[in-house]
Amino acid sequence: MTQEVIIAGFGGQGVLSMGKILAYSGLMEDKEVSWFPSYGPEQRGGTANVTVILSDNAISSPIVNEYDIAIILNQPSLDKFEPHLKPGGILIYDPSGFQHPPTRKDIYIYKIEAIDTATLMQNTKAFNMIVLGGLLKVSPMVQLDNVMLGLKKSLPERHHKLLPMNEQAILKGMEIIQEVQKPS
Repeated sequence: MTQEVIIAGFGGQGVLSMGKILAYSGLMEDKEVSWFPSYGPEQRGGTANVTVILSDNAISSPIVNEYDIAIILNQPSLDKFEPHLKPGGILIYDPSGFQHPPTRKDIYIYKIEAIDTATLMQNTKAFNMIVLGGLLKVSPMVQLDNVMLGLKKSLPERHHKLLPMNEQAILKGMEIIQEVQKPS
């Protein structure tokens, strides 16, 4: 099985690190993996996205024109990537800061109020882990144990004390994600 995922938002939202953790998790499960980041020179505050492909078979190219799953964290990314989601695909978004929600009727749409939840948890840096938890609830493409191993591998050792908090954020994301729409 192959999952082609785009994660898109502003630099500083943890877009690239979320993709890296997902990629490491796939490696822990002996999957074929592609991690293809894209960001402007301004990084923090500029647009950033990453394509992650997890597959049981060889991946022919990291370039994807249509995605199975889109995690969208800002309006410009919604405008850019919503049209590139496959019919029947999954779109996950945090409604904070959007002028208009997704409009397609042929996809699954889920919302996750990760910014508000991270604020309530008094840890805004956990935002991306909450979103990742929502993704894993909707599409359990990798196991939580391997996500934690991937997170440990991607974090510098001085931040390993934050692993329990990150696991708590992932579990919270699994709890709060809400289905908004099924394809019609």
